Amino acid sequence: MVYTFHEGHTPVLISVPHAGLNVPDDIMARLSDEGLRLTDTDWHVDRLYAPLKTLGVSMLVATNSRYVIDLNRPRDGSSLYPGQTVTPLCPTETFEGLKIYKDGEEPTATEITERTTKYWQPYHQKLHETLSALKEKHGQAILWDAHSINNRLPRLFDGQLPDLNFGTNDGKVCAADLANDILVIAGADERYTSVLNGRFKGGVITRTYGKPEEGISAIQLEMAQGCYMDQETFEYRKDKASEVQILLVQLFEQLLKS
Repeated sequence: MVYTFHEGHTPVLISVPHAGLNVPDDIMARLSDEGLRLTDTDWHVDRLYAPLKTLGVSMLVATNSRYVIDLNRPRDGSSLYPGQTVTPLCPTETFEGLKIYKDGEEPTATEITERTTKYWQPYHQKLHETLSALKEKHGQAILWDAHSINNRLPRLFDGQLPDLNFGTNDGKVCAADLANDILVIAGADERYTSVLNGRFKGGVITRTYGKPEEGISAIQLEMAQGCYMDQETFEYRKDKASEVQILLVQLFEQLLKS
């Protein structure tokens, strides 16, 4: 199975497209030493959000690595951030520009199409089906796309990212009052810095399924990994995670009031 799914009883769905660590054997054998490290994983995001299931939210988690295919990129390979450095549908370089594959082992166009059918399409089909069902049952649906990233990646952005990077594609995919409520709560927590629609405005998931005019709001959170883990060793830090989870609970309690 290319994903795991937990069914809740509220209108909220958490999507976790980049925490997967599985790489099929035929692809694994072609990865470089750097590729085998899976450095660009959204490490432990599924674990970080798991306690929120007790609030009744649904949760969809991809099992494969983003190096297999990036579920938050358009299936046609187009760029979501024209003019900026981005990674493609099937990445061949890490965020730092290092080769993911051994020389000559990069995926061909035919293979990318096959991976799209096998891995990308089922995840998106489940997203579509779940959001449609939530809207039918509750009259609305809220999609929260959960991500994390190293807060310093000079190839992708200058300086250091804020801790919490919310994205609503400049307001196009989320009801304005909902986004504002989230930003107010995050901004009131002096432990973390936050921004709305800064460097990360949301990927293809929020841009595809967020349709506030139809009762479906979507918001992406790109969290700096230093908030809950050691960015050098990739180790999960329960002490840090428990602190940011307090804020996540507050944010999701607000979603459930919407």
